[in-house]
Amino acid sequence: MYGHWLIGLIRTRSGRLVGTIGGVALTVAFIACLGAFLQYSAAEMTARSVAQVPVDWQVQTLPGADQSAVEAAIRSAASVTGLELINYADVPGFEANTGGTVQTSGGGTVLGIGPGYFDQFPAQVRRLVASVDGVLIAQQTAANLHVGVGDQVIIHHHQALDTSVTIAGIVDLPNADAMFQAVGVPAGATPQAPPDNVLLLPMSQWQQVFEQQGASRPDTIRTEFHVKLDHHDLPSDPVAASTRATESGRNFEARVAGTALLANNLAARLESVREDALYARLVFLFLGAPGAILAILLTLAIAGAGRDKRRRDQALLRLRGATVDTVLRLAAAEAVVAGVGGAMLGILLAALAANFILEVLLLRSAAVPLLSAVAVAGIALSLAVILIPAWRDARGSTIAAARRPIGNDRTPGWARFYLDVVLLALAAALYWRSAASGYQVVLAPEGVAAAAVDYTAFLVPLLLWTGLALAAMRLVGVGLRHGRSVIARGLRPVAGRLADVVAATFGRQGRRLTAGIGLAALTFAFAASTAIFNATYEAQARVDAELTNGADVTVTGTSAAPASRAFDRLSRLPGVAAAQPMQHRYAYVGTDLQDLYGIDPARIGSVTAMSDAYFANSDSRATLADLAQTPDGVLVSQETVNDYQLSRGDSVNLRLQNASDHQYRVVPFHIVGVVREFPTAPKDSFLVANAAYIAQQTGSAESEIVLIRSNGDLARLARTVRNATAGLPGLKVSQIGDVIALIASSLTAIDVAGLTRLELIFALVALAASGGLVLGLGFADRERSFAVLVALGARPRQLGAFVWSEAALVTGSGMVLGLTAGMLIAYVLVKLLTGVFDPPPEVLSVPWSYLVALIVTSGGAALLAATGETMRSRTHVAEKLRGE
Repeated sequence: MYGHWLIGLIRTRSGRLVGTIGGVALTVAFIACLGAFLQYSAAEMTARSVAQVPVDWQVQTLPGADQSAVEAAIRSAASVTGLELINYADVPGFEANTGGTVQTSGGGTVLGIGPGYFDQFPAQVRRLVASVDGVLIAQQTAANLHVGVGDQVIIHHHQALDTSVTIAGIVDLPNADAMFQAVGVPAGATPQAPPDNVLLLPMSQWQQVFEQQGASRPDTIRTEFHVKLDHHDLPSDPVAASTRATESGRNFEARVAGTALLANNLAARLESVREDALYARLVFLFLGAPGAILAILLTLAIAGAGRDKRRRDQALLRLRGATVDTVLRLAAAEAVVAGVGGAMLGILLAALAANFILEVLLLRSAAVPLLSAVAVAGIALSLAVILIPAWRDARGSTIAAARRPIGNDRTPGWARFYLDVVLLALAAALYWRSAASGYQVVLAPEGVAAAAVDYTAFLVPLLLWTGLALAAMRLVGVGLRHGRSVIARGLRPVAGRLADVVAATFGRQGRRLTAGIGLAALTFAFAASTAIFNATYEAQARVDAELTNGADVTVTGTSAAPASRAFDRLSRLPGVAAAQPMQHRYAYVGTDLQDLYGIDPARIGSVTAMSDAYFANSDSRATLADLAQTPDGVLVSQETVNDYQLSRGDSVNLRLQNASDHQYRVVPFHIVGVVREFPTAPKDSFLVANAAYIAQQTGSAESEIVLIRSNGDLARLARTVRNATAGLPGLKVSQIGDVIALIASSLTAIDVAGLTRLELIFALVALAASGGLVLGLGFADRERSFAVLVALGARPRQLGAFVWSEAALVTGSGMVLGLTAGMLIAYVLVKLLTGVFDPPPEVLSVPWSYLVALIVTSGGAALLAATGETMRSRTHVAEKLRGE
C-alpha cells in the first residue's frame, strides 16, 4: 500500500514532493555549512593565535637553582621543540663618543644570547643594519647614543669596571614587552615597561663582561630559558587549547616549585583569544541563525503551499474507507521519503558548498557527528512540516470541510495577540540597553582574564527581523482586506480591466498571500542585512589595514637610515598616485617616552584616509585644520590626556632629541586636539604635530616614514618600491594587501568572508525559492480554480491577469518591505557589533550591485513561475477538473 501511494505521489504530485525534498536539502546544507564554518574557524583561530607567540614559555631560574634540573623539568612537563638560554644584566647606563660629542643614556639591559637563538626564535630580533653576528644595539638606543656600525659603546656597570664594546649591527626588538616582562608577577598586575636602552652580546662575551658584576651585584643578573612547544599537541578549540596550555604550565610549576618561575606566554595568548572566540561565535549567531531559521521557514512554506491539495487527497482517502491512522501513516511515509532524500541531497550540497565557498573539507571523520545531527534534524523537519498538519487536519476537521477549496481563514494567533508589536518593543528595549547606552556585547573587564557574551544583545536583530516580517504581514493583510481600491489601481498596469476582480480575489486569499509576502520580506531582509553588514565589514577591514600599515604602501626607516632620503625616487615611480613623508620621532612627556609623528596636516589626507573616528571631536577636517593653523600645535592621545590631566588649549613642554648634539631639549607645544588613533601609531600613548615645527626645533627635516597611495596594481607597486629601495639598508616596505590578509584571518577582526559568501549565495537561492518555487507551488495548488476559469472561456490575457497580479504583489511587496527592514537590521547589527570594528564605521556601505542581483533573481524566479502557470493552465483542463 505504501509503495503504491508513494508511486502515485511521484506520478501526480511530484512538484510538491520535489519541493519538500529541496526545502529540506537547502536547510540541511545550510546548517551543515554553518557548523563546518564554526569548527573550521575555531581551529584556524587556535592555529593563528599560537603562531603569533614568539616564545611559548619564559622560565626564570632562581638564585642557586640547578639549571640542568630546570631544563629536565621543562622537557618532562611539555613537548619541547626549541630551548635556548638567555642572560639579562641590568646596567646604570651607556656612553658613546661620536662626532666630537659625548652622549649618555639612562639605565638599560644587556642580553647574552647563544648562537642558535636567532634561528629558534626568529620573531624576537629583526635585523635592520649589518649582521646579527657580534654586539648588537637596539634601534632606539642607537638613536639615543647616535652610534652606528663600527662605533664604540661604553657599558657602565654596577660595582664593576666599565667595558667598551664595538657595535656590529642595529636591530629591532618587535616583542620587547614580552622579552623583558617580569616573570612570576601575579595575573592582573601592572605590566613592566621594557627598558629604553638595550644591547645584545654573544653569550661567551656576555659571560666575560659581566663576571665581576655578577659576583658583586647578583641581584642585577638573571637567567631565563626561552622555550618553544609543540603546538600540534593542542586541541583545535581555543578554549580547550587554553585549558591544555594552562595545565602544562601548572605541571611544570609543580615540578620546579622554589627553583624557577614561569611566564606562560602561550596560555596567556590563548586566554586572550577567548574574547575573540566569543566574538566569532557571536558573529556566527548574528549572521548564521537568521539564515537557518529562514531555511526552516522556507521548507515550511514549500510544504504548506501544497497543504490544501494534500488535505483534499487525505479527505478522498477517508471517503474511500481509510482510517485516520492509515492516513497518518501514509503522510509519515511521504515525510520520511522527503526527509531522507532531502538529508542526503543536503549533505551532498553542503560538501560542495563547503569545498568551493568555505574552502573546507566537510566529508571527513571529524564532521561525522555534525552531519549525523543535521541529517536527523532534516528528517525531523520533514516529519514536522508534513505529519503535524496532516494530524491536525485529520483530527480537527470533517471530510466535507477538508474538501472545501476555500477554507475559513481565521486571524492567526500572532496577529490576535499582537506578537509583532511585542517583538518590536522588546527589540527596541534591548537595543537601547545594549547599544545606545554604550554597553559592550562582549564583556572583558580590565584585569579580568575571562570574557562573556551579552547574549541578550543577540536577540535584538532576531527579534527585529521577526517582528518586522510579522508587522509587514499585518500591514499587507489589512491592505488586502480594506485597500481593495488602492490595490486595484496599483494592479491596473498588470491586470487591466480585471484589476477590481483580481483585487477582490486577493481579499479572499489574504492568509496565503500575507504568508508569501512575509516569507519574501524575510528573505529580502536577511539578504540585504547580510550583504550590507559584509560590505561595511570589508570596507572597515581596509580602513583598519590602512590604519595599521599607514597607507597603500609604506616605507619605514630609522633615524639612522630615514626613508625620506629615497622620497624623490619613490614619488616618481610608476603607479604612485601620491606620496608624503612622515616623521616618526620620540618625545618625553614628563618621564614617559612616547612616539611623536610629524605630518603636513594639509596633505596627509592625500595618501591615507583620515577617519572622523580617529579624533575625539569626530571631525578630522576641523582637527587637521586647527593643527595646520597652529605651528606649535600638537594632538595628544586620549591616554596621555587622562594620565596627565590635560585639555585642549593647554601648553605642554616636550623633550625632543636635537640633531646637532643628540641631547634631549625642551620644546614648547600647545594642545589643539585629542587623537584616538593614527596611521602606524601604537594603540596607547602617542603625539601628532607639524613636521615643519619639529624640523625647526630639532634641526633635522628627515622623515623616517614615507606613505604612498597607489593608482593601480598594488602588488606591482609594492614590488617596484622594494626594488627601488633594495640598495638602502634598514628600509622596510609593507603594503596594505598583506595587512588586509592578516587582519581578515586574525583574531582581532573575525574572518566572516567565507560565512558571508555562503549566506549571500544562500540568500539568492532562497529568494529564487520563495519567489519562484513557493509561488509556483501555490499556483499548482489552485490548478482546478484556474481550470474552471479556462472552462468558462477565460482568454490567456484574462487568466494571466490573476497570475501576473499575484506574482507582482508577492514579489513587489516583499521586496520593498524586505529591503527597508534589511537596511534597519544592518544598522542595528553594525551598532551592536561595534567592538568588531576598529575604528567603527562612519556610514554603512551598501553593495548596490548585489541588491540589484537580489531584485533581478527574485523577479526572474517569479516571472518563470507565472509564465509556467499561464502556459500550464491552458492544457488538460478536463483532466484537472476530473482529478479534483
